[in-house]
Amino acid sequence: MVSRVERTPFTTWWWTVDKLTLAAIGALMLGGIVLLLAASPPVAGRLGLDPFHFVNRHALYLIPAMLVLLGTSFLSPRQIRRVALMIFLASLIFIVLTLFIGAEVKGARRWIAVLGVHVQPSEFLKPAFVILIAWLFGETARRPEMPANFAALALLILVMTLLMLQPDFGQTMLIALVWGVLFFLAGMRLVWAIGLTGIASIGLAIAYFTVPHVARRIRRFIDPSSGDTFQIDTAVESFMRGSWFGRGPGEGTVKRILPDSHADFVFAVAAEEFGIALCLVLVALFAFIVVRTLARAMRNEDPFSRFAASGLAILFGMQSVINMAVNLHLIPAKGMTLPFISYGGSSLLSLAYGMGMLLALTRERPRAELLASRRDFVAAGISS
Repeated sequence: MVSRVERTPFTTWWWTVDKLTLAAIGALMLGGIVLLLAASPPVAGRLGLDPFHFVNRHALYLIPAMLVLLGTSFLSPRQIRRVALMIFLASLIFIVLTLFIGAEVKGARRWIAVLGVHVQPSEFLKPAFVILIAWLFGETARRPEMPANFAALALLILVMTLLMLQPDFGQTMLIALVWGVLFFLAGMRLVWAIGLTGIASIGLAIAYFTVPHVARRIRRFIDPSSGDTFQIDTAVESFMRGSWFGRGPGEGTVKRILPDSHADFVFAVAAEEFGIALCLVLVALFAFIVVRTLARAMRNEDPFSRFAASGLAILFGMQSVINMAVNLHLIPAKGMTLPFISYGGSSLLSLAYGMGMLLALTRERPRAELLASRRDFVAAGISS
């Protein structure tokens, strides 16, 4: 047992961290290993790799991911802002470098080799971006005379421009949606809402008419007969084959024919082998984390912590929804991983960093500590 009387960093963390959210994240991590054991061997076989290549690599990334998650959850709001700023600047630099020296995959440059390891910088940019935007909107709520809204908008335009140059419209859309929700929580005026909606519509139209693969995906979604819909049709069929309780571990066929069954379409593999019942459990875990975090964030008196925790929860929830919606053919195809379930080292580490900050921001802190943090925040600003 951990005594409340002891005053150590670990005991303080243990009695203040949201253990239910931590347990839900742990359940998703465990579920990711189980589903990769089911989904990845056929993909590895097609590539001439060891059958458990992706499982082993995922487990290897899971160890530092857990350390990052737990270590980050110990941070104070002041430390979170400082770390987020450094990660954001580093991610921006690597994204720019990716445009010139990154490996081209399927017509996009999203990956760069760092010390022999391939990294997707945009994955690490997302949670850091949310923290900085939350800081700016928090400053607006605290000091309305500051032009923080315009700074937040400029930051959004910069990030979206770099992501579209890769191009990565999935991540661009996700970041824009999270930014819009945070802006709404910060109390945006109607004129801003109308203007930003108009800009987003114009941007989507420009992407449709200037980027061929975006136009093809939208046309295939609206009219399946206009192109190849094999992957989506196969994914949707897996839900009907699996029914409520699945065909059993190892009995699925989707993983043998879908090239991304271990990544973008792992949810379809789960449906076929373990049934819709397991899919609903996964949905419940994602929803529980988001709803519980939002509920705890809304009780926080500090604007920065409230916006930051809400933004991280929304980022996590929207990424989950986009992946599952693609598998169910509810939206056009996007290259988006299912958090903690899909294979991907960059995704796993960035999620661990983001959820670690979420746990840190939703910890129960004494009122005196919150007031001290608020005074530091006002005095030091983002440089802290």
